[in-house]
Amino acid sequence: MFEFENKNVLVFGTGKSGIAAAKLLLKAGAVPVLYDGNTELDPEEICRKVGTKISVLLGEIPAGRIGEMDLLIMSPGISCEVPLVGEFRKRNLPVWGELELAYRTGRGHVMAVTGTNGKTTTVTLLGKIMKDHYREVYTVGNIGIPYTDVSMRQSDEAWTVAEVSSFQLETIETFHPQASAITNITEDHLNRHHTMEEYIRVKERITENQTAGDICVLNYEDEVLRAFGEAQTAVRVIWFSSVRKLEQGLFLDEGAIMLADEDGVRPVVRLDELQILGQHNHENVMTAAAMAYYGGGVPVEEIRRSVMAFAGVEHRIEFVDEVRGVRYYNDSKGTNPDAAIRAVRAMKWPTMLIGGGYDKGSSYAEWINSFGDTVRYLALIGQTREKIAEEAIACGFPREQIGFFENLKEALTACAQRARSGEAVLLSPACASWGQFDNYEQRGDLFKQYVRELAAEKD
Repeated sequence: MFEFENKNVLVFGTGKSGIAAAKLLLKAGAVPVLYDGNTELDPEEICRKVGTKISVLLGEIPAGRIGEMDLLIMSPGISCEVPLVGEFRKRNLPVWGELELAYRTGRGHVMAVTGTNGKTTTVTLLGKIMKDHYREVYTVGNIGIPYTDVSMRQSDEAWTVAEVSSFQLETIETFHPQASAITNITEDHLNRHHTMEEYIRVKERITENQTAGDICVLNYEDEVLRAFGEAQTAVRVIWFSSVRKLEQGLFLDEGAIMLADEDGVRPVVRLDELQILGQHNHENVMTAAAMAYYGGGVPVEEIRRSVMAFAGVEHRIEFVDEVRGVRYYNDSKGTNPDAAIRAVRAMKWPTMLIGGGYDKGSSYAEWINSFGDTVRYLALIGQTREKIAEEAIACGFPREQIGFFENLKEALTACAQRARSGEAVLLSPACASWGQFDNYEQRGDLFKQYVRELAAEKD
């Protein structure tokens, strides 16, 4: 058991995650030192965010200061390949992320979801199901609330529902969810993990400390996850499938999500009772329902009521407005090609698509090949616009149906001018937001603002 009292802890990163970690360490009795390589930051402003005066280091760290530290806490956006991590490991000092820190200071039951796509929707829905059934539930992760914000106020009866990224799983040691899930694995974050093999290995770490009394929910139709699940001996695997009936687990059949277990086969919810679009969302519902039922003990009828009332999450195929007969959808959370494919497939109308952004090293051919007859215009912004255009033309998408734009507003204006009544405009970038935006939320909020301005012009 790590004793935090009077321990010197270096927190690498002064963003939302780092500030939350520093606050938690203060509560735990540790002595946090916030560090950032950006020398232009204001130490006093950083202290104001923490709420008290603490030590702040900017720029290069003197070698002597590293020797004074007992622990390094990494913000998830910072690579473990930076030299500072190597210096700590050379000294056999622990290196954790915020996930490990929060878990070590938290209490109660933990449910954790990872995967390339579907995490946020699944976690938000699972959080709702659990909150509808239990009194003390915390929904945390990349959805607005850091786990470290809530861990020290949890009781033994608490349920934590956590969205967990590959970046966070790089730095776990004891993190042990009673219920875990990997929604799917497709190419993403290769600029960080370098190879698919490493990306897959890190994702699968979510089960590293689980035991036979725990569950892991996996997608049977994902070849990587099927192989991983079939090789599992330490944890009970619960499967879900969108294309075949299963003897055990959840699956789609005749317009309904079905659950099969030792008590037989019964419906959880009909697809026409759901408020969210697309097969990928049916898979998200199955994941959340499986975790709530097998891992949380929530009865099927209660799961059904919660699922029927769920209207989706912001920035994920979010309907914004209909202006002059054109429907506008915000899928700013589509930050990789696989997520963007899911959004395109959910469109039931000819669509003007806005894509492009920060380059994470992805290939866009599969995304472009999913356009079919749905996408009739491609408006590109950001660092990747030339790369995407080259791949689109190579895949046979007409050059004359591609436009380059300096910013999101110009792209949206061009799409609005081309779209006809009965068609749609979709923001689903297939890229991260960095470079032009602080995060995908800001990108999505601006898209919605520009759509509202279009609607006002109509009036």
